[in-house]
Amino acid sequence: MTTRPIPSTQEALPVIGCGTWMGFDVAAGSAEHQRLPGVLDALFAAGGKLIDSSPMYGRAEAVTGELLAAAKQRDKAFLATKVWTSGREAGIAQMAQSFQRLRTEHIDLMQVHNLVDWRTHLETLRGWQEQGRVRYLGITHYTSSAYAEVEAVLREQKLDFLQINYSLDAREAEQRLLPLAAERGVAVIANMPFGGGSLMRRLRGKPLPGWAAEIGCASWAQLLLKFVLSHPAVTCTIPGTSRPEHMADNAAAGTGGFPDAAFWQRHVHSIDR
Repeated sequence: MTTRPIPSTQEALPVIGCGTWMGFDVAAGSAEHQRLPGVLDALFAAGGKLIDSSPMYGRAEAVTGELLAAAKQRDKAFLATKVWTSGREAGIAQMAQSFQRLRTEHIDLMQVHNLVDWRTHLETLRGWQEQGRVRYLGITHYTSSAYAEVEAVLREQKLDFLQINYSLDAREAEQRLLPLAAERGVAVIANMPFGGGSLMRRLRGKPLPGWAAEIGCASWAQLLLKFVLSHPAVTCTIPGTSRPEHMADNAAAGTGGFPDAAFWQRHVHSIDR
C-alpha cells in the first residue's frame, strides 16, 4: 500500500485506514463481532495501520482494544481516538478511559473532536505529548458549517493532524482547508469518503464507468477512495466497515497511481449518468 509522510515528522503512514463508527460498536458474541478480527487482519495484510475510534462510538474503543490485545497486534496499529467533552478534568478522565479501553500505554493520535473546548484539551495534550503518552495531536470535524472555525484553529495552533470530511459529493474542503493544511504542514485524514454511505447507496447496482479500469479500480468503493486520495493534501482516508471483504476491497484503492485533478474534471460528471 502507498504511504505518505506525516509532515511534522516525515513518518510514513499508509493511505487507507479503518474507521470504527457503527461497525465496531457491536456486542461480544454477535455475528458482527465475530467478523471483526478478519477486518483487522485484512487491514494489516494490505499494509494498512490507522484505526480511528472515539469514546462517542459506543463500544468501538473497547472492542478495538480487545481485538488488538487478543491477536497481539497492537504494534501493527496506528491508533487514533478523540476527546469530546468540556473542561480540563473531564477531558483528562475521558482520555484516560480511552487508554484503558484501547488497552494501550500510548495513543498514536489524540484528536479534539468537533473542536469542543479545543483550547483546554490541546494544552493538556501538549504536556502528554512531551511525556510520550500521545505521539500526535489533531482536531476533527465533519461538517462544512464548521469550516471557518476549523480554519481559524489551523492558523492559530501548531497541529500534527486535521481530520475532516471529504468525498466526491462533499468537496468544500478543497476550497480553503486542504490547501491551508498543506501550507501549515498538517497531515489530513479524510473521513466520510463515501459521503456517510449516501454515495455507495446511490451508486449500488450501477455499472462502473469504463474509465475506472484506467486507474486500477474494480469497484465503486475503490473509485471513490481513489478520488479522495488524489488530492495531494490528503494523507490518509478512513472508510468504516465491519466486513473483511470490504476492508480488503477498500485497501486495494491504496495501491497504484492516483490521477491528477484534470483526470477527475474530465470524468466525474459521468458518474451519475
